[in-house]
Amino acid sequence: MPQGAAYLLLKRVLRDNVPRGQGYPLRSLEEQNFKKMIWVIFIAVMLASYIVQAKLTKKFEEFSQVPLQGGLTGAEVARRMLRQNAVSDVTVESVGGTLTDHYNPLRKTVNLSEGVYGQANVAAAAVAAHECGHVLQHSQGYLPLTIRTALVPVVNFSNKIVQWVLLLGIILINITPALLWVGIALFAMSTLFSLVTLPVEINASRRAVQWLDGAGIVNYETKPMAEEALKWAAYTYVIAALGSLATLLYYIAAARSNSR
Repeated sequence: MPQGAAYLLLKRVLRDNVPRGQGYPLRSLEEQNFKKMIWVIFIAVMLASYIVQAKLTKKFEEFSQVPLQGGLTGAEVARRMLRQNAVSDVTVESVGGTLTDHYNPLRKTVNLSEGVYGQANVAAAAVAAHECGHVLQHSQGYLPLTIRTALVPVVNFSNKIVQWVLLLGIILINITPALLWVGIALFAMSTLFSLVTLPVEINASRRAVQWLDGAGIVNYETKPMAEEALKWAAYTYVIAALGSLATLLYYIAAARSNSR
């Protein structure tokens, strides 16, 4: 079930489960203002997500037209960055899709999308170096990445059952109210993952730009382009974290109001 459908159902069921004469659970001025604030955040996040995604797509299309000095493809940039940082146990592979680039610490592979792997432009170089930034984080024991990696199996499990637990918690709110809190705790794992991801992505981008500049892959003209492309990519993670946090706060506020 989509998250949006879940919290709309939560709103309706909590309202319908209040005994007559007690009124709507979020009727205090403080609760109503908090609820309005959450909805404002929801709307702002949706708009920001659309704007950031459109801007990201536009920037990558723009910088994909700017040739990279030296003519290195994304794959060649990645292999050179790994080699110069004495990383020999990670391979660079091509994967399908657009902007599907990622580093897999379990398989120790840098996976570059087709538009990055074989292309020699500023956008491809920035993305390839960014993913190698994650490799360096991994090899150096960067704490936020260590935490995020440890959260992966927890979040994968949580994502499989969280919406069903929330739904049952909503339906059985007057019988077993604790079940809703279990669902909220599961959802909180995804929120925590989103928040921990922020420093991981920002740091990887910083490492990428520093290496690209130091290795002479970019110059005074193309370095700002690489920085801007990675900046807009990072904004997508910021938006995702804010959206997850807003949803979590909504669930908590609704559950607390019903327990009164």
